[in-house]
Amino acid sequence: MKKPTIALVGRPNVGKSTLFNKIAGKKISIIEDIPGITRDRIYADAEYKNYKFNLIDTGGIDIAKERFNNEIKSQAEIAINEADVVIFIVDGKEGLTANDLVVRDILRKSNKKVIVAINKIDNEKREDSIYDFYELGFDDYVLISAEHSKGIGDLLDIAVENFNIVEDEYEDKLKFCIIGRPNVGKSSLVNALLNEDRVIVSDKAGTTRDAVDTFFTYEKQEYVLIDTAGMRKKGKIYETTEKYSLLRSMKAIDRSDVCILVLNAEEGIIEHDKHIAGYAIEKGKAIVIVVNKWDTVEDKNDIKSFKQLVRNSFQFMPYANIVFLSALTKKRIHTLMPEVLKAYENTTKQIKTNLLNNVIMDAVSLNPPPSYKGKRLKIYFVSQTDNKPPKFTFNVNNKGLVHFSYERYLENKIRENFDLIGTPIILKFKNKGEN
Repeated sequence: MKKPTIALVGRPNVGKSTLFNKIAGKKISIIEDIPGITRDRIYADAEYKNYKFNLIDTGGIDIAKERFNNEIKSQAEIAINEADVVIFIVDGKEGLTANDLVVRDILRKSNKKVIVAINKIDNEKREDSIYDFYELGFDDYVLISAEHSKGIGDLLDIAVENFNIVEDEYEDKLKFCIIGRPNVGKSSLVNALLNEDRVIVSDKAGTTRDAVDTFFTYEKQEYVLIDTAGMRKKGKIYETTEKYSLLRSMKAIDRSDVCILVLNAEEGIIEHDKHIAGYAIEKGKAIVIVVNKWDTVEDKNDIKSFKQLVRNSFQFMPYANIVFLSALTKKRIHTLMPEVLKAYENTTKQIKTNLLNNVIMDAVSLNPPPSYKGKRLKIYFVSQTDNKPPKFTFNVNNKGLVHFSYERYLENKIRENFDLIGTPIILKFKNKGEN
């Protein structure tokens, strides 16, 4: 099932970021009382009444000729274009302004479902301000106070009612996407796997602007391969099409079961490669690292040194297998799909409860949890409660006693005893009797 998207738009300083953080359930957007502080779209996964959706925060649209305004406006338009529902936030204290009318005109052209959220209504005296905003000409108006969490439920009730839930036509097939910064050879890798020139390949960075879905048969099984646009650093995203491509890449990761992170052996590893991997890890995706353009390396037998470099650079995902190949010459291309299938098998793996408990109890006997102020963590029972990625829930006496180093120890013990190569795993601790 494809996740719907809600975009928050409005002029500066109306409370978009505060509302974003309330809906997302955590402080992601920067909140400052300065117009224009949120200059870029910010994304989050959100959930309300069993509806899961993407949430996009945008910068404030201002008709004043400020340095960043054109960029903010274009990014807001991209967010609106991607959204199923747009929440148009206005300031109930200040009333209707010229900037609100500019935003209204943009929204009218989009033909998207628009809900007007009249913010900063924190007392009954201000409730009459709803009538001032009817001039905007939309159907739905909700009084809210984002700061005091007032009216947010009413707002989201209308939003989720207007979701167009679309079933993913490839739901039953393994989907994997190819991610990486521009010009690392992603499109060449797609062509090598498909054994045909299905995707435009160019030496110019950023040739692929959109995510492309392609059916792919391997050993008589059909898969869906998603080639994404190169993911640039945000500071280097100037063109509207580039910004649009980044959002599509994020959605491609979200739809995939396994992500193939492509590195360029010729250029080595840079910081942005780690940031891109971080997107996939945040989404809980299985991952395989591909070192492409291995044909350009002088000492092609020196895989061991380069592998150690990759391990040192990606210490946050030591479970990811590394494949060395050349998409251009197709050397070692046959080594990739077995790793993709292994990562998928492991991210969907279900471990028997009795085996899991035996491993954890042995681990605790071997290395008991440290005590804190005379109290010691006790683990009563462990079970796997989800997959994609595997999630293990520990019933304990007091989850506040779980030290991060002991949590890492338990994860290592699980990995030592069960093959979970290629997938992140989640450990959750809950107190006995807690829902």
